[in-house]
Amino acid sequence: MSRVLIVGAGLTGSLCACLLRRALQGRVQVVLWDKARGTGGRMSTSRPPDAVSHSADLGAQYITATPAYAQSHSNFYAELLSAGLLQPLTCHIEGLQHKEGNKDYVTPLGMSSLVKHFLSESGADVFLEYHVTGLYRRGASWEVERKGGSEKFDAVVLTMPVPQILQLQGDLGDLLSVQQREQLEAVRYSSRFAVGLFFSPDVVFSFPWGARYVTDSSCIRYIAVDNKKRNTDTPGLGPSLVVHTSVPFGLKHLENDKDVIQPIILQELHRLLPELPQPISIKFQKWRYSQVQTSVPNCPGHMTIQQQPPLICGGDAFTHSNFDGCVDSALSVVRALEASLDVRQNTE
Repeated sequence: MSRVLIVGAGLTGSLCACLLRRALQGRVQVVLWDKARGTGGRMSTSRPPDAVSHSADLGAQYITATPAYAQSHSNFYAELLSAGLLQPLTCHIEGLQHKEGNKDYVTPLGMSSLVKHFLSESGADVFLEYHVTGLYRRGASWEVERKGGSEKFDAVVLTMPVPQILQLQGDLGDLLSVQQREQLEAVRYSSRFAVGLFFSPDVVFSFPWGARYVTDSSCIRYIAVDNKKRNTDTPGLGPSLVVHTSVPFGLKHLENDKDVIQPIILQELHRLLPELPQPISIKFQKWRYSQVQTSVPNCPGHMTIQQQPPLICGGDAFTHSNFDGCVDSALSVVRALEASLDVRQNTE
């Protein structure tokens, strides 16, 4: 049985783990590492410390399926709809530019519920706060170094943001061809800040929208009443509000401290919503790698760095930053990995 390490517990990583089990059950042991304290990546759901407010999605907000993806990925949508993890978006989103034929979905339990579903289906051994620092070729295996130790694996899949891949120590730099390095270095991400505000159960918002795209602010681009957007209203829980900054604001202030940026965002929020009551808690999130603006050129879905032992890169940088982009990448990674493991087992 081959030991496969997937680095990154976001949507692509969780899908890779799930699809590997479904395709190669009994032939692989899947291990998943992530440097964060929780799973989800940019599909993270933040919970208030006091548990008296609704949770809030600080990353991805909703899922839009084009007619083509609704057909090609119909099995994924059907699975999540059947499990109650996806529902059609029914609330009003002010400023949403809806294209004819597209279908919008929300996650009643939060965006991270999709990642948790696929991880549960995968049977993978998940280890959090495992920060990978280096990759070393050891004969027919990879020795993967992390802060605090190292382990050997028969195959490795990297799904973290491309700049983090390029920072890895060890043999990766020597294995990359000049063309591959140029392709990876061409990737560009947007950056933004997100703020989650959690309110007491006696607070009731009178906003006519579940979410709103802001056009008259250089700081804030998007605001959502998260429980209203998701169409969930649990008695006894207060509402939550999510704020995303604009990309230019994110890029301009990317290296500033939270103590500098958060007051600016909150001041602008109160200009836009002057009657907003005081929250009981606030969660601040910096997304250095928010969405892919320029993907890896001429490399759809994945990049194979080493055929044997397999070392494969995947993620939205090889497609585009949405649900279907991550599905496309995971499918591509698993096809490549399955072929490499078949070659490996046939030569043993």
